[in-house]
Amino acid sequence: MHGPPDITRRHLLGGSLALLGAAATGCAIPVGFGSSQTRVRYWHFLGASDGIIMNKMVQAFAKDTPDVFVEENVLAWGEPYYTKIAMAGSGGRSPDLATFHLARLAGIGAGRILDPINVKLLEEVGLKAADFSPPIWERAHLDGVLYAIPFDAHPMVLYYNTDICQKAGLLGPDGKLVPTKGVDELIAQLTKAKDAMGGKPPLAFDALGLGTVGPWRVWQTLYAQSGGTLLSDDGTRITIDDAKALEALRLMRRLGQEGLCDWRTDYGASVANFTNGQAAFLWNGDWETTGLKERKTPFSMTRFPNVFGTGAAQADCHSFVLPHQRDRDPEVERATYRFIAYLVKNSADWAVAGHVPAYLPALEEPEYLALQPQSEYRSVITEVALDPQVWFAGSASRMWIEFGEAFSPVIGGTRTPEEGLAAAKAALSRLLAAPNPFPDEERA
Repeated sequence: MHGPPDITRRHLLGGSLALLGAAATGCAIPVGFGSSQTRVRYWHFLGASDGIIMNKMVQAFAKDTPDVFVEENVLAWGEPYYTKIAMAGSGGRSPDLATFHLARLAGIGAGRILDPINVKLLEEVGLKAADFSPPIWERAHLDGVLYAIPFDAHPMVLYYNTDICQKAGLLGPDGKLVPTKGVDELIAQLTKAKDAMGGKPPLAFDALGLGTVGPWRVWQTLYAQSGGTLLSDDGTRITIDDAKALEALRLMRRLGQEGLCDWRTDYGASVANFTNGQAAFLWNGDWETTGLKERKTPFSMTRFPNVFGTGAAQADCHSFVLPHQRDRDPEVERATYRFIAYLVKNSADWAVAGHVPAYLPALEEPEYLALQPQSEYRSVITEVALDPQVWFAGSASRMWIEFGEAFSPVIGGTRTPEEGLAAAKAALSRLLAAPNPFPDEERA
C-alpha cells in the first residue's frame, strides 16, 4: 500500500489512521457511554488516497471541534453504496451525513430517501449560494429544492509526460504544455509526440474492456464542447444533435485509425502506460494525481483541450447529502452542518487528491494556488459538463456503461460512427422507457 500523500496545510497534521482502518472494516469507533460529545454518523465511499485525505480532515475537525465526534464509515464504491443509502433512507434509519455523486441525485428518490438541506442552518455555518460554482450549485437542486451541498468537481483533464513533451518540442518557455485549439492543432500535437516516441501511440485512455465508461467520458466531453445535449430539460425526450455527435465520434475513430491512441487499453492499462512513460498523454479524471506523484512519473496536468469551441469537460461532483431520517435530532443536525462547513471551507486540503473545489473562495487561497499541478485546471469549475437530471445517469450508472459499450468499437474501427451513435440512441431510448424506481409522485 502506498503511503499517504504529502499534506502541508496547517489543518492536516500527522496522526494515526486507525479510524480509517476501523471504518473500512465496517466497525466505527463509538462515542463512549455518558460522553458529552455529539455524535455525527458519516458514510462515504472514498478509498485509496481520497480516503486517507478525508480521514485526516475528519481528524483535523476532531482536533478543532472536541465537542463533536464524527463516526466515519467507509463503504464499497459504486452501485452497492447507493443501494445501501436507498435501503437506509427508505427505512428512515440513516446516517446523519453521506458523501454522494451529484449526478446520482435525480435517481435516488430525493424527498423520500434524501432529506432537503436546511438552508437556514447552512447560512448559520457561513455557507451561501454565491460561494459555489453556479452550474454545480444549480444541479444540487431538484424541483427548486436544495438536496446536496457541493464539495468538488472531478472533471476530465489532460495529463502530460513532461519529458516526452519536452523531447517533442511541445512545451513553452514556462515548461508547460502549449495549449491547442481545434482538431488540426490537437492532431499536430499528438503526431509530434508520436514521432518523438518512435511511432508508439502517444495518447492513452480507457477505450476497451467490460463495463468501460472511458469512451462515454471522452465523447461527452467533445460533444458538450460543441453545445450538444442528450435530453430535454424535463428529461423525457432525446435531443442528441446527430451532426455534433458524429463529429466527436469521427475524431475518436480517427485517433484509433491513425495510431494516435491505443484502442486496446482498458482503464488499468491506460494508467499504467502513462505511468511507465509508454504514453505522452492521458485523458482521465483528475483522481490519478496522487498515485502518479507517488510513482514519480514526470508529469503535469492541464484542462482537456478545446477541440470543438469551448473548454467544457465531462465531470461529476462529490457532494454531501442527508439520508432520510424519521426524527432528526436538532443537536446532531447542527453538529452535522458544522462538520459540512468545516470540510467545504477547507476543501483546498481535499484538492491534494486532484479534485477542484466547488467552493469558490478555496480557489483563491494561496495554499491551493501553490498545489501543482492541481491548481492548473481550476478554471474548468464553471465549464463542467454534468449529466442530465434523470434517474439512470451518474457515476457507475447504466447510461455510462451503455454509451461506453456503444462507442468502444468505434475507436477500434469495428463499428462506424453512425452505427455507434445508433446503438447509443437505442440504449438511451430503452432507459427512457424503463420504469423509474423513484417516481416523482411518490416524493414526500
